[in-house]
Amino acid sequence: MHLNYKEIPGYPKLFLDYIYDYEKVSHLYKKYFRNKDEYLSHFKKVVYNYSKRNFDLHEIVYKQYSEYSPSENTQNNIEKLKSEKTLTIVTGQQLGILGGPLYTIYKTLTAIKLCEVLSERYNDFNFIPVFWLEGDDHDFNEVNSIGLLDLQNEFKTVQYGENISNDDDRISVGKLKFNDDIYIFFDELKSSIRNTEFTEDLLNNLKEFYKPNNSFKESFKNLIFSLFDKYGLIIFDPQENSSKEILKPIFKKEINDFRTNTEKVIKVSADLEENYHAQIKVKPVNLFYSDEEGRYLIEPTDDGFRLKGKRTKFTKEELLSTIDASPEKFSPNVLLRPICQDYIFPTAFYVGGPNEIAYFAQLLPMYKLFNLEEPLLYPRKSVTLIEKNIMKTIDKFKLDIKDIFIEKNELEEKIIALLSGDNTDEIFKKVKDEFEITFDKLKAKLFEVDKTLRDTSSKTQDKILKYVDELKNKTDNAVRRKNETSVNQVNKLSTALYPNSNLQEREINFIYFQNKYGSDILDKIYDELDIDNSGHQLVEL
Repeated sequence: MHLNYKEIPGYPKLFLDYIYDYEKVSHLYKKYFRNKDEYLSHFKKVVYNYSKRNFDLHEIVYKQYSEYSPSENTQNNIEKLKSEKTLTIVTGQQLGILGGPLYTIYKTLTAIKLCEVLSERYNDFNFIPVFWLEGDDHDFNEVNSIGLLDLQNEFKTVQYGENISNDDDRISVGKLKFNDDIYIFFDELKSSIRNTEFTEDLLNNLKEFYKPNNSFKESFKNLIFSLFDKYGLIIFDPQENSSKEILKPIFKKEINDFRTNTEKVIKVSADLEENYHAQIKVKPVNLFYSDEEGRYLIEPTDDGFRLKGKRTKFTKEELLSTIDASPEKFSPNVLLRPICQDYIFPTAFYVGGPNEIAYFAQLLPMYKLFNLEEPLLYPRKSVTLIEKNIMKTIDKFKLDIKDIFIEKNELEEKIIALLSGDNTDEIFKKVKDEFEITFDKLKAKLFEVDKTLRDTSSKTQDKILKYVDELKNKTDNAVRRKNETSVNQVNKLSTALYPNSNLQEREINFIYFQNKYGSDILDKIYDELDIDNSGHQLVEL
C-alpha cells in the first residue's frame, strides 16, 4: 500500500512539485526520472562525458577493498568499473552510529533495486550501486545517537558520548575514533531492547564494528558492508588520499572560479526563493581546509583567502600549491560534494531523500561550470514498517491509514470519540452552541434592564461554558479509564508508526527490527520495495 506524499505532513513543497507537478520545476532540474524515453540518451551523454577522465577508478576502488573479502557480486561490480559502458547509481549518507535512521537502509536498497531494474531493461550498459561515505561532515551531534522503542514501547534515544558545542565541532566525523564510552552505549542499548534469539549475535557483531580506537567511518563502512555486500554494493571512501588526489582539478577550479560559481548559484537560489525555500545557504567558496585543529571553511579576502574562525591566511597561489601538494587537506561543502561525486563516478542516477532533491535545484549551474553531466535524481523509497500487532490495532479501530500520521493526542481523541459513541462530541458542542444562543438573548434583556449587568452576565456565561468543558474532559477521562487497554494500544500504535510526531524512517534505527526479526528482514524489505511507485510505502511484517 502507498500513500500520496501530500497526505503526510512535513515534506518540502519543492519535493512535492518535483514528484507530482514537474512542469512547475522543470527549469530547475532539466532532467526528470519519470521521462524514461530519455534514459538512453542520458546514459550515452554520461558515458561520453566520463570518457574524458584520466584516472583509473577501478584501481582506486580495488585498493579500498584490500582489507575486505567482498562477495562475488561486489567483486564483479568492481571489475565492471574497467568498462566504458559502466554507469553508477549513487547514494550516500552521514556516518550515523549503527547506520543512523532507517532511511539509510531504504536509500541503499533503492539504489540496489534500481540497478537491478535498469540492468534488465538496458543490456548494453552495466549498472552498479555505489554508497558514498559522507565522512567529511563535522556535525557530531547529528550522528552520535539512535532511536528505538524500548521495553515499555516508548520512544528512546540511546546516545554515544556527550553532545558538543558548535565551537568544538571542528573535526570531520569520519576521523573521530570511539573511546570507552562505546561500552556504555552498548550497555544502555542492550538494556533497552527485548532479548530475542537474535540479540546476542547481533550485539556481538556490532561490537566488532564499533569498538575503542575504531573510527566512525571505519565502523560505519564495516556495518554497511555486512548488510549490503551480498547485493554487490560498492562502498566508496572519498576521504582517502587517492580519492582526494583525483579531485585536485575540482578543488583548483573552485578556487580559481569561485566568484563566477557563487554568482550563478546565488541567482538560481534567488529565483528559487520566489516560490520555494532554498535548502542551502550559499557560501562564497565551497571548500573546507583541515589541519590538526579541525575543519575550517575557506573564505575570500581582498588579497587572497582565509580560514573562517582562524587567523590563517593564504594567497591564491599558496592555496593552489597546497592543493597540489596536500589535496587530503581539502574537502567539499554540501554544494560541491555532488560535483566531486559525479567527477569520480559515471553517475547515471543519484538516489536522494526529499531534502537532497530539493537542494539539487540550486546545483544546476555548478554542473555547467564544471562541465559535468548532471545525474537523474531518483527519490529514495520512503517506508513505514507495520508489525502484525500494530496492524491488528489499525483494523480493530477501522482507522484510515492517513490517521497514522497525526499527533498522538489527536489520534487518541479520535479513538475516545469512537469509544464514547459517535455523537458525544456533537452533544457537548450542541449544548454549548444552544446555551450561548439562549444566554445571548438573556444578556440582551438584562442590558435593557440595567447596563451594569452586562459584565456580570458575561462572566457568568464564561463560567458555565468552563464547567461544560470540564465536564467534557471528565467524560473523556472516564472513557480513557473504561477503555484503558484500547487507549494504550492506540498510543503504542502512534509511537511505533509516528514516533516523536515524525516518520518512523527518520527516528528509528534498523537494529530495532533486526533484533526482533533477524537479519533476513533486510531481504523481505528489499523484496517488498516498489521503486516504480513514488508514494510512501507501507510494508506489513
